[in-house]
Amino acid sequence: MIRVPDFLRTTVFRLAASFAVMFSVSVILLFAFIYWQTETRETARIDRFLVADAALIAGETEPQIEQAVSLRSLGDLHRITFAALFADNGRLLIGNLAALPPDLPIDGRAHALDTVSPEAGALGLGAARAVGRRLPNGNILVVGRNVDALNTLGGIVLSGLELGVIPALLLSVTAGAFVSWRAQRRVKSVHQAAERILSGDLRERLPVRGTDDDFDRLARGVNLMLDEIRRLLDSVKGAGNDIARDLRAPLARLRDRLARAKEAALPADELREVADAAVVELDRTLSMITTLLRIGEIEAGRRHGGVATFDLAALVEEVGQIYQPLAEDAGTALDVTGTAGLAITADRGLILEAIANLVQNAIKFTPTGGQIHLAVIATSEGPAVRVADTGPGIPVPQRQRIFERFYRLDSSRQDDGGGLGLSLVAAIAKFHGYRVTIDDALPGTVFTLVCRTEPALAPS
Repeated sequence: MIRVPDFLRTTVFRLAASFAVMFSVSVILLFAFIYWQTETRETARIDRFLVADAALIAGETEPQIEQAVSLRSLGDLHRITFAALFADNGRLLIGNLAALPPDLPIDGRAHALDTVSPEAGALGLGAARAVGRRLPNGNILVVGRNVDALNTLGGIVLSGLELGVIPALLLSVTAGAFVSWRAQRRVKSVHQAAERILSGDLRERLPVRGTDDDFDRLARGVNLMLDEIRRLLDSVKGAGNDIARDLRAPLARLRDRLARAKEAALPADELREVADAAVVELDRTLSMITTLLRIGEIEAGRRHGGVATFDLAALVEEVGQIYQPLAEDAGTALDVTGTAGLAITADRGLILEAIANLVQNAIKFTPTGGQIHLAVIATSEGPAVRVADTGPGIPVPQRQRIFERFYRLDSSRQDDGGGLGLSLVAAIAKFHGYRVTIDDALPGTVFTLVCRTEPALAPS
């Protein structure tokens, strides 16, 4: 069995072949319509002329009729018209026909004649249109015209089809095969790159030629998806090490306390203190694990139940009321300002959690006597929440890394924080299509959660 080349079985070639066939059929129909219209109109014009000419001659006197027939037969140098006058018995009286056409009805209307017999010495006549009319004296007048030119027109149409449609069809199929062959080469290179990616080489990317065609746009989209997949995989790989590093210390401390308590045979009060400390360490560990699960849930996009439209200023006021006592206990001043009427469509619970994490972060790193300003502002992109503090600030090279899981500044390594609060903020912002920016407050840091004006999520 002969195997058809792959490029001849592609969709591109099939489309090219289909368009070529449709083009050919359309041209054939167009030529047929032109030929039919031309032949019909020309035949009707000849018929009207012949009927009118026969009626004009028949209305003359006998000498004038003979003179008119003689003039028409002698004046035709190209031998495309004929006229003859026959007696009642079919004998030729005058004209350029040898005999009365036997298949011509004598009814004064135009009819088609396949062949016409010319008079002796005249050129042969082919297909014709003729009118036979009986005169008052019994004679028969025949007036006709050669229509071989119409048959020639049909031959010209067929020649035009042969010279135009057939080469165009072959050219279309050839062009389709060439385009399909080129597309097949690109598809093959994409398949090869995909096979290398499937084999585990996540650094491989689909080829992009820079022509900005459909293949390039598709390849760029897939490459961006691969970049994100690789980033997520690297994040997952690093998360395991980060979790092990951050959980090892509290679990080790918990084990040492429990081991010492067991060996020392402490009294009940001291054992209760050890148990309370163990519960605190376990709560901190469980809180870290819960936060990781929430980040994973949000990044997976499985949280859509609480989406609604609400006033952002009212939400910020609520956060301020919750964290005002905590800021006072830490010796810092927290003031809240905002413009009412700035509404957004989002998951209210998640946005509250993101703002709360930003406020907690500010309280945590703002020294005693510092200031924290929580505000709702309007920007060109939409409503935004700003959290400004007078803390030590964040170095520029570390501003993007602080959104990574378990990443903490060197100055905060001894702190009890797990390094997940800002990661949760980044996940919530990405989930809603928002963005978080970091700027200098001189002194301190300004976090801005910029919300989109149009709803990123549909209300539930």
